Amino acid sequence: MAPAAQSVKNSNFRRQLYKELTGNILPFWMTYSIDKVNGGFYGALTNDLEIHNEVPRSAILCARILWTYAAAYRKLGDKDYLAMARWAYDYLTRIFLDRENGGVYWTVDYTGKPVFDRKHHYAQAFAIYGLSEYYRATQEAQSLALARSLFHFLEEHAYDPIFGGYIEGSSRRWEALTDMRLSDRDLNCRKSMNTMLHILEAYTNLLRVWDDTTLKAQHNALIKIFQQHIVDHSTGHFKLFFDDQWNSLLDNISYGHDIEGSWLLFEAAEVQGDPALLEQVRGTAIQIATAVYEGGLEQDGSLPYEAGPHGLVDSDKSWWVQAEAMLGFYNAFQLCGQRRFEEAATRSWNYIQDKMVDRIHGDWIKKLHQDGTPDNNSYKVGPWECPYHHSRACFEMLDRLDDK
Repeated sequence: MAPAAQSVKNSNFRRQLYKELTGNILPFWMTYSIDKVNGGFYGALTNDLEIHNEVPRSAILCARILWTYAAAYRKLGDKDYLAMARWAYDYLTRIFLDRENGGVYWTVDYTGKPVFDRKHHYAQAFAIYGLSEYYRATQEAQSLALARSLFHFLEEHAYDPIFGGYIEGSSRRWEALTDMRLSDRDLNCRKSMNTMLHILEAYTNLLRVWDDTTLKAQHNALIKIFQQHIVDHSTGHFKLFFDDQWNSLLDNISYGHDIEGSWLLFEAAEVQGDPALLEQVRGTAIQIATAVYEGGLEQDGSLPYEAGPHGLVDSDKSWWVQAEAMLGFYNAFQLCGQRRFEEAATRSWNYIQDKMVDRIHGDWIKKLHQDGTPDNNSYKVGPWECPYHHSRACFEMLDRLDDK
């Protein structure tokens, strides 16, 4: 493609992303998710915006909203985004924070009473992620202090000093749990790729605002855990669940986590600032994106959720997987220049516009069946259904298209 044609194409792509972000995603959550009576955010909303406040409220939803609107304010400067970030910050620190034992609860009810008071380390990671981004946006010292405190709790209670990495979760008082599952679809295991990935993501963002020797060393060690134990370099996919000694417990493939992890790993290596590590991770990121492209990407530009050794085990299309596909493929294009990855990112975006964007009620439909029809048993807003994956994909793509 000629440079002029390429420039026009990217300009149109950027315009569409900006319109989607500022005209749909961000306004939707400010309009429909806030509980003005009880504070915080509704437990759940259906696709047609029916409120279900009996659904417990998750720390990860609150932390992800905090990250989203702190990032939006930092990047775009709209004070309405700052007000939304402050609303989330207040609720996270006032309701979810365990002031007696430290850390954040997993879920609370609409009155703010803890429902599930365990300290899942995945939730601590998202609290760090949101709080560190809030500090980046506002320079509010208390948010950084809280993020640093959560880092120390993870290092004290979650880090495995023998085999490396982080165990899945702890009780309210940071004691061992017998059941550490994040959800019904997960294995009850000591370590998982998913928790490790989001601790890495959180430490990456914290390292941007806190130049701490211990943090940098643990962040570096976690990148190497991915390189040595989590990435299966024979297939280009992540292994998902582990015992303490990194023996894999399941052979399934999570396409969304693969493609998300490909760019998060490279981002982490960039923040480390080690040229040799960055070059090593560059190769890994391209290998992962290649495996997802060749084994998962469908003709319509979508990615299915999960595969096993003998084929798909979940063919549904989740909003976050499609958002991460667009970004992950574009990242691979930037790393190696292969046009097939740029084209895959465009195909992913076209699928999102055609199938995922809800042009009636706003935001995105969070899950589609394989035939493209909405799964109305899934929430639009819920404990897991959040604005951070698709808003972040838009933020990242806008930055990357600006850099061309």
